Amino acid sequence: MLNWLAVGLVLMGTVILGRALKPVWNLIDQVPQGTLRHRWRFMSILIALFIVGYLVYGVVVFRFEHITWHDLVVPVVFFFGTTFVWLSTSNAQQTVTDIRRVALLEQQTITDPLIGIYNRRYLDRRMEEEFSRSRRYGTPLAVLMLDIDHFKSINDTYGHQAGDLVLIHLGKLLLSSIRKADIVARYGGEELVIITPNSSLGGAVELAERIRRYIENHPLTVVGALQQEIKATVSIGIAAITPSCEDGVELLCKADEALYRAKQRGRNRVAS
Repeated sequence: MLNWLAVGLVLMGTVILGRALKPVWNLIDQVPQGTLRHRWRFMSILIALFIVGYLVYGVVVFRFEHITWHDLVVPVVFFFGTTFVWLSTSNAQQTVTDIRRVALLEQQTITDPLIGIYNRRYLDRRMEEEFSRSRRYGTPLAVLMLDIDHFKSINDTYGHQAGDLVLIHLGKLLLSSIRKADIVARYGGEELVIITPNSSLGGAVELAERIRRYIENHPLTVVGALQQEIKATVSIGIAAITPSCEDGVELLCKADEALYRAKQRGRNRVAS
């Protein structure tokens, strides 16, 4: 009778260990390549070895040993050990899933859903952070404000869907043109902003000219019934932090004023 009880505990333990393998395999698929993934693979191998060992132990107990109540300590410990492994792997998988979900939700709250760059909410927050950091450490800071030239004409000529594609195309061009430290965000409508930490006015002007030429030389090709090439240009206004600037909002306003001057001078140009 005790043999059957011991074997039953061992068999339940092996079933629980088998269930523990599923969250481990899910974790292997979810975590990035590297040391952590290798550790979870090693964990799956250990669990598989434990399963084999438990089954062998169960066969030995059932066929060759006559155990007493004191001998049940081993299978009971086995059983609770397997339960601990299952709870640990399940909780680890749930934790990773929750972290990924929270990260995705956070990314969605700070990302413009159309263009795929940061939104206005994130821009306002980072603008004040970078302004405060620049003031605290005395480092330069510049802001570029871009506006697509004659965007209304693009919408009227090619349709609003094509206008959205132009915005998406522009966002990709900007992301491929800036540094990792730079922040590009949608300010509103077809106006975009680039915050360039540790960048002087001269450096910002060079960046703006490079971006302007890059956009001008990379038109958007719309594939459809009739393949169309939409050539968009941008006007860019630049402002750099000065001792008289009170906050990030004022710096953005100065960049907006510079953008207005670029438009007044004929568009497809840079003004500071």
